[in-house]
Amino acid sequence: MGMNLQVVPEIEILEETETELEPLYRVIIHNDHVTPMGFVVHILTTVFYLATDRATDIMLTAHFYGTAYVQTLAKSEAERRVNRAHTEANNAGYPLKFTIEPE
Repeated sequence: MGMNLQVVPEIEILEETETELEPLYRVIIHNDHVTPMGFVVHILTTVFYLATDRATDIMLTAHFYGTAYVQTLAKSEAERRVNRAHTEANNAGYPLKFTIEPE
C-alpha cells in the first residue's frame, strides 16, 4: 500500500480571498479640541488594535495636522471599527470622529 501524503486540505486560500474581494478603505481620524489625548490612544489601541507607540504617533499627527491616517481595512471591517469607536466616544461624551475613504 502506498502512503497518501495529501492529507492537508487547502482551506487557508479560500479564507484569504474572501476579504480580498471587498474593497479596501483607509480609516482617517479627525482632530477635535475636546477629546483627551489619552482617550484617543485608548480607542486606537482597543478598537483598531494598534501598538501604544503607533497610536500615540497617530494621535499627535491628528493633533498637529487636523487629520491622520489610521489603517487600511476591508470596507465592512473599517465601518465596524469606526462605528464601535464612535459609540465608545459618544458614551464617554466625546466628539471623536473617524471617516473612511476608498484606498
